[in-house]
Amino acid sequence: MLFRRKGKLRKEFDEKLLVQFHDMKQNWLKEKSILEKSFDPSDEVLCAAKLTEAKYFFLFKEAKERNISLMK
Repeated sequence: MLFRRKGKLRKEFDEKLLVQFHDMKQNWLKEKSILEKSFDPSDEVLCAAKLTEAKYFFLFKEAKERNISLMK
């Protein structure tokens, strides 16, 4: 009885990870687009873009480590 919940929790958190991953991907692409279009980006914009990119790749590595299929 105790071990049945483990699979359910894992599936639930895997789904949450996928949602966060896709949201972060959209944010990263938006930030990247802003940087490409800007003539002289400020340091704050550069730092925000790098932070978003780091978060995206962290979630990507976490999904890969958990063997989650990233395609829906």
